[in-house]
Amino acid sequence: MKLQKFMNSWKVLLSGLLLVMLLALAGCSGDSPTVAPKSSEEIAKKITSDRADYYVDVDWLNQNLAQVMVVDARAEKDYKAGHIPGSINITWQSLSNMEPKQGQVGWGVVLPPDKLAAKIGQYGIDGSKPVVVYNDPAGMGEEGRVAWMLKIAGLADTRMLYGGWPAWKSSGQEISRELPGLAPVSFKISSPDHSRLATTAYIKSHQKTIKLVDTRSPEEFHGETNHGEKRKGHIPGAIHIHYQDTYSEDGYVKSIPELKAMFAKAGLQPEDDIVTYCTVGIRSGYMAEVLRMCGYEKANYNASFSEWCGDPANPVEK
Repeated sequence: MKLQKFMNSWKVLLSGLLLVMLLALAGCSGDSPTVAPKSSEEIAKKITSDRADYYVDVDWLNQNLAQVMVVDARAEKDYKAGHIPGSINITWQSLSNMEPKQGQVGWGVVLPPDKLAAKIGQYGIDGSKPVVVYNDPAGMGEEGRVAWMLKIAGLADTRMLYGGWPAWKSSGQEISRELPGLAPVSFKISSPDHSRLATTAYIKSHQKTIKLVDTRSPEEFHGETNHGEKRKGHIPGAIHIHYQDTYSEDGYVKSIPELKAMFAKAGLQPEDDIVTYCTVGIRSGYMAEVLRMCGYEKANYNASFSEWCGDPANPVEK
């Protein structure tokens, strides 16, 4: 009798253990209740009001796609692999003078007004809608360079996408591979903004008073490597601020207080005559826009180090 009771007790205990194990397995299976995915508001960060003149966030863009011209500044192959619906692909090269060779005068600089206007019109941009430019923050600042050129052409209502292409993807927004048809229009540059552009002649005539900001990598600045320039090193007296340091680790541009603190630490003040440069004004075009967002109304040396060091008479230091 005692043996029977003992066996029955073990059966109850084993049944309980089996039930616990089954419940545990069920909790790990695909049939278990899942946590609702985060909304785009939780995944894609919002911009603060002090950046609204230079950036839009994913939610704003998603709600206003029909009211804006969206420009994908990435390489054509990346654009064709997937892009924001309705966006058009405008690389920095397409609005620049690519006829000279690197190191020659004028290589890679923004097109003159008549040619720039014609190119912009070919993309169907007539100035009637705001423009939003995006790129991958892991790139070379192409979104800033393209936005900078469009603003030179008088398209003042041009902004960048906060977090860029990765933010759009991670928020679960629609991705398209459809190539929209371009409807060329007549576009004229009626209000050019040349205050954003610095030339080699300006650098030479103001070298004692300007603050040059080299936005390339530390290795380029110190002459350890380059991007095809004829010489290595930097323009004498230049301050180094790597353009990538303007981004947080998550790929979003840092807050204005953070950026101002970084610029002040480097010795920059809003009243300074600041000119940014890189290899050919791509990274520095982006940096010039970020500086302006922070209240530094300054310019980008478009021809940059490629043109500077292409002339043996111009000094270079490491």
